[in-house]
Amino acid sequence: MSKISKPTLVILAAGMGSRYGGLKQIDSFTPEGDTIIDFSIYDALQAGFGKFVFIIRKSFEKEFKAIFNKKLSGRAEADFVYQELENVPERFLNPERTKPWGTGHALLMTKDIVTENFAIINADDFYSREAFQVMADHLKQTDKKSYNFSTMAYLLKNTVSDYGYVVSLQINLNFLV
Repeated sequence: MSKISKPTLVILAAGMGSRYGGLKQIDSFTPEGDTIIDFSIYDALQAGFGKFVFIIRKSFEKEFKAIFNKKLSGRAEADFVYQELENVPERFLNPERTKPWGTGHALLMTKDIVTENFAIINADDFYSREAFQVMADHLKQTDKKSYNFSTMAYLLKNTVSDYGYVVSLQINLNFLV
């Protein structure tokens, strides 16, 4: 059995935030300047993740690297891959398409970087330390050569805000929210 000691966290962060009006992935919301990703990274590090792969767009590479290379320096490895339209198998290239292909396309960008067991999260969602601990513990016990996959799920009633609803619900089958 081929096990690893530290799994990788893949962070889906290539979204343009069109409804939000900006890059919410790197907007801070605490007096200390923390982003939602900062909370995920902190919890993931505490749980035993040892590598972070950010799936981003080239257009905001400079901002992401400036923020997260500094924060992860000496604590964990950080890699960046780019979800761009031209980064798809040739048979799927479509000159009329203006947006990336979604989560499958994003994950394809990690194929040369991620060689260990991994979890996937959305950059703009909060998961909790417990979720990262459960996933890290599971990934550490899973043979990386197997085809065993896992999903984290939450009861919907525990994810809906008391202050209103979200207009659209996105479900990521790799790491359910």
